[in-house]
Amino acid sequence: MSNQKQAFASKLLKIKAIKLQPENPFTWASGWKSPFYCDNRKALSYPDLRNDVKLGLVCAILEHFPEADAVAGVATGAIAQGALVADELNLPFVYVRSKPKDHGLTNLIEGELPEGAKVVVVEDLISTGGSSLKAVDALREKGFEVVGMVASYTYGFPVAEKAFADAGVQLVTLTDYDHVVKEAAATGYIAPEAIEVLNEWRKNPSEWGK
Repeated sequence: MSNQKQAFASKLLKIKAIKLQPENPFTWASGWKSPFYCDNRKALSYPDLRNDVKLGLVCAILEHFPEADAVAGVATGAIAQGALVADELNLPFVYVRSKPKDHGLTNLIEGELPEGAKVVVVEDLISTGGSSLKAVDALREKGFEVVGMVASYTYGFPVAEKAFADAGVQLVTLTDYDHVVKEAAATGYIAPEAIEVLNEWRKNPSEWGK
């Protein structure tokens, strides 16, 4: 599994999905500041890698969540990946908004699933886990059973790991922060001094840059 995560990390680096700019930090949806950003949605623009993501997520589902009989993508980042995965598995698909539409049918969940469906959630990236688990809550409130979640990438923060554990949701990812940084350092994608910046950020990411 570690070799597979390293290989996928290498593919993300090849398409320059990893951005590092400590002097002009990114602001995440959670409000955290970060010198590091993983834009793995760029994979959708590269047919071979897009297929790798699709098959990687499909294999993760078949191995860890074979009981799943429906797929839900988290809007907006995982709508495309979720639809590709559902198509490959020939399963029903919905996507979950961050909040209900303010017009039309005011849906939070777009699409239709069988009553009591066993749903695997597809996400593109996990940071704090907040938005991902809101989708889980929305599905559960409608009576669906969430059997687990798969994602392309996770930062692996303890706060996210605790949130997933507390919610009773198993998370499986194609790669993670540690493997990406290891591969980036080994290939010269990031300079040695940048590793020091990342290590400082990693110690207390919620407070870094304030």
